[in-house]
Amino acid sequence: MLNPELAEKIVNEVRKLIVENVIVVNTEGTIIASTDPSRVGAFHEGALIAADEQRKLIITKEDEQKLAGVKEGINFPVFFQNDVIGIVGITGDPSTVTPFGEIIRKMTELLISENHYSSQFDWQSRAIEAFVMDWLQSSELNGSLADRARLLGISLELERRLAILEFRDMSAPLSREIWSSILINRYLLCTDLITRWGNNRIVLLLDATAGHSQAFVERKLQDFCTYLQSLTGFVTFAGVGQAVAPTGLYDSYSQAGRALNISGPDRPIVFDEDLTLEMILDSLNNNLKKEFISRTIGPLLDDQDLLDTLREFLLQNQSMKQAASSLHIHINTLHYRLKKIEELTGLATGKTADLAALYLAMTLLDKHTKNTAF
Repeated sequence: MLNPELAEKIVNEVRKLIVENVIVVNTEGTIIASTDPSRVGAFHEGALIAADEQRKLIITKEDEQKLAGVKEGINFPVFFQNDVIGIVGITGDPSTVTPFGEIIRKMTELLISENHYSSQFDWQSRAIEAFVMDWLQSSELNGSLADRARLLGISLELERRLAILEFRDMSAPLSREIWSSILINRYLLCTDLITRWGNNRIVLLLDATAGHSQAFVERKLQDFCTYLQSLTGFVTFAGVGQAVAPTGLYDSYSQAGRALNISGPDRPIVFDEDLTLEMILDSLNNNLKKEFISRTIGPLLDDQDLLDTLREFLLQNQSMKQAASSLHIHINTLHYRLKKIEELTGLATGKTADLAALYLAMTLLDKHTKNTAF
């Protein structure tokens, strides 16, 4: 409970309030932190007496000759949950330092309590993350998993929809303070489960037993993502898997990951059930994507005007009039550019197979190489 690291923190906080030397001693009488480094590791008989008798002990000049390792001052026991866990001592004339004693004792106990509950909070967070990892890898809910779920207060009976949320531009892990604020949000149900997932992701196991519509879940996630951005300053993207039984959680996790890969500024929340062509494109490896782009629109990659023209032509469903208007060019200019595209690529925009190849290539370029938004 009272380790040297925490003791050092206590000493550093106390030295901001008083100029006198301070020691922190464990219940065996060993000094584990001090403003005077030379005393660390020494035995302090007065502190041991204060711990054993659970009372404040004033050390006089005369006591320096009688008790081992002591200096004039005051020692007082520090309690946590009614047990003595250490002693804090202040060196100096007892009549001068005694008035500080009760304040320093309370401050020390507050720091210890804060450290304890922070440690408990960290343990709970790590335990839930480890549990979810094991749950994802389990094809059946065995007794060990059930026991851990019971200990953590997690239901293994609910149908769930898994969502992965990502802070795409964040590399540092969430601080304890921010994570604590995230956990007490008002957007999730008490039966929803939330855990950190690496430095820049959060996993949600949403309770799907009520059968809420996709629109309801999307609004809920939009509100939650807005809340996350207000806390972190980072835009949040989300991929959402389909509702599954407790034993099928990995399927929903895989779906959420696939949907997250498709998300972007124009589509920050993506549901797996909405994916069609993206399911195929996302399964392709990067080398195959690059090779397909090279074989189709490769000759256009150095000409941004032609890329923009093809993109807008496809976006406007091959409407010459709307594409020209959107590009702010004359329709004859559009005709010229499309002809140039056909000459360079060998693919005709009027042929279904060629048009499909151009569409796939532009989608791969824009969605998977993040060249621009499509």
